[in-house]
Formats: sequence, structure tokens, C-alpha cells
Amino acid sequence: MELEKEVKKITLGHETGLGAQCLKCKDKCEGFELHFWRKICRNCKCGLEDHNVQTTTEDDKKIGKLLEDTKYTSLIAKLKTDGVHHYKRNVVTLTNPVAAKKDVAIKAVTYEWTPPVPNQALAVRYIELLPKEKQPLAGTVGAVYRKKQMAKQLPEHDQDPAKCHELSPNEVKQMQQFVKKYKDEALGVGDIKVPEEMQAQNKEKDPSEAGDQGATATMEPLGNKTAPSKGAAYSCYRCQLCMKEGDPAVYAEHAGYEKLWHPACFVCCTCSELLVDMIYFWKKGKLYCGRHYCDSEKPRCGGCDELIFSNEYTQAEDQNWHLKHFCCFDCDCVLAGEIYVMVNNKPVCKACYMKNHAAVCQSCENALEPEAQRVTYGNFNWHAEPECFLCSCCTKCLIGQKFMPIEGMLFCSVECKKKMTS
Repeated sequence: MELEKEVKKITLGHETGLGAQCLKCKDKCEGFELHFWRKICRNCKCGLEDHNVQTTTEDDKKIGKLLEDTKYTSLIAKLKTDGVHHYKRNVVTLTNPVAAKKDVAIKAVTYEWTPPVPNQALAVRYIELLPKEKQPLAGTVGAVYRKKQMAKQLPEHDQDPAKCHELSPNEVKQMQQFVKKYKDEALGVGDIKVPEEMQAQNKEKDPSEAGDQGATATMEPLGNKTAPSKGAAYSCYRCQLCMKEGDPAVYAEHAGYEKLWHPACFVCCTCSELLVDMIYFWKKGKLYCGRHYCDSEKPRCGGCDELIFSNEYTQAEDQNWHLKHFCCFDCDCVLAGEIYVMVNNKPVCKACYMKNHAAVCQSCENALEPEAQRVTYGNFNWHAEPECFLCSCCTKCLIGQKFMPIEGMLFCSVECKKKMTS
């Protein structure tokens, strides 16, 4: 019965962001409209994250669902309205430390997320150690970067069957088991600690407990620093360079607390992007973002972007596809047994290719069929036929001959060039 309820409530959320302007395509897009089963806009083919949609509330619910039933419940809370778990982001606003004059407005900056530690100075120092363009400061490119990484690294359809398209009851069950397994074995949220302070805390503990660090361990104030022992060095697990004394490091419980990372080095081993909000997946000695961890465990459909839980699927162009999703990217016609052309790593049927993507012959002005032999020079194309690839002056066939190209025109000699350009 529970599986039947799960299948019945499945929806891709077609109301979310409806009509929102595309930030990449501007007026070329009529407004966001979610494709029936792809995770893109039907009008411009861009993702939801590329449209002017405020997704903060939905993101908080998504991360809340991801962290529920894990040891990170301190980072989530239930919404009073509908009882759904949401993410308690650690938002920090700092005001200008200079005393404000009567005629001078107080300046304030807001970080849309900072590490969940009680020491605000430590959290802000962590942010300062990230690349400037990736710091989640409200209203900056760093905030946009965080939003896009939230959508890319932690797609809802990797954890919630209700966000997937037409899963069978058996596939829903498999996905639920898969999600439970990675929550238990791989999912974690990084800890921020100052290595010198952590060493001092370990010395104060009983030796039998020193190696068992909890994910919610509290930090001492930055002012109470304990000097490291002579010759002690803390090196980053990724870059192998030493940590600067007093700077915060990132620890991952699944990796063991003998390993640490510079804030800017806590990245996915596949895409090398910062792990958004320090949410990581640990597997065989490597850090992954959610997307690439799931990719290492399950095939992902190149059409709908969902993980494949069916035993039957197809492989084409170095990608995996649900059988029903190997379709033309433009018109959605099924491509099994049909001629198709890859355009920007997406399959397109021949008809759509000729209509929307084919290059035009500079001579006859007809579209070049995908299987047609052609000559390309710069941005210009010609059929590799005597009637098309010829001198613009004397019409001599230039196939296999030397030629002089001038703004889309072809010449067999300097004389012909002079006649046409004089």
C-alpha cells in the first residue's frame, strides 16, 4: 500500500518557476515551462537554475529531506505549516564594524550560508578562505554559484521517488533502498575545526575516546588557542600542503578525523567543485558530491537525468538511456532504429537536424545533410560537389585544388580574385 501511495503522488512539479525569465536566453525564452519528463525548460532547453526563480524554500525542503533519518538531524527542523522537514541554514549578517555617523547608512553583508558552528568568527573565516567568486555572499556571483551547485550536486530526483517520472512500484522500492543505503554509509556534512584546538581537546580526553569524534562536537573560542607541539604539522589530504596556524580545516567523519582539508580543497573528486554546504559522500578514500557519487553506483539516463533502476536500458554515444527516453532532443520522437545526429551531446532526429541545426552551403544555400560530404573553412561550408565547391569568378571546380577564400567566396587564382573584388 505504501508503494502504491508513493507511485500515485509522483510529480515533477510543473508549477515551480512557471513563466520565469531565463537569465541566459533573456527574451529569446518565453518563460520557464518544465518539459514533460526532462528536467529542462521546454522553450529554451535551459535548467530551472538558469531561470529567475527563487528556489531557497524548495532547496531548504530538499536538504531537509536528504538529512532526515540521519545523524545530522540537528541541521533540520519541521515546518509548522505542513510538517515537512527543512534545512536550518546558518545565515550570518555582518554590519560595518566602523561606527556609523548620523548621515552615513550602516552597511551590512549577508552570507546565505555559513558552517554550522557556534563560533561566528570561525564560520566567517572559513568563508574568507574560499575563492572570492564562490563565497555565498547575498547578491553576488558567489550566491548564484551556490544556488547552481545546490541543483547540480544534489538533484531531488536522486533521493525522492516523487520527483521522478513514471517509476514502477519495484523501481520505487529499489530507489528507497538505495537512498537508505547511501544515507547510512556515505552521506556526511563536514565539520569545521581548528587543528591545534582539536589536538588539545584530544589530549584532554581519555585515550580510548580520542579517536571517536562526534559530528556535532563544539568548538572553543578562537582566542583560546593552544600552541601545537614543536614540529607538528597539519597537511591537507588533497593538496598535501600545510595548514596555516589558527585557520579552520574541514573534517569528514566518514573519512576519519586523522584527515583534514583546506576549505577550498573540500571538493568533489569528479567535478572538482566545492562541495555545496560541505555536504559530501565518501567512497573508497574519495570525496564525491551527491550527483557523482550516485553516478558511481547507478547508470544515469542521458534524457531525463534520473538514475536508472530498471534492468533494461540502452547505451549510446557513451551515455545510458531509459529505453523510452532515447528520443530526439527537439521533437521527442523515439530514435530506436532511426538516423540521428548528436548536437551538443544530445541526439537529434534527421528532420529536426535539417530544420534547426544543419549548416548551409555557401554556394547553393541549401542545408547540408548530416551524411553529405562537405568542405568547411572557418564559419563557411560547401557541398563537396563540383557544382558547389567552385571558383566564384570562373566557376572552376576546386575539389582537390588550391583556393583562396575571401569572405565566403572562393577563387582559383589571384587574377580571378582581382576581377571580382576590383
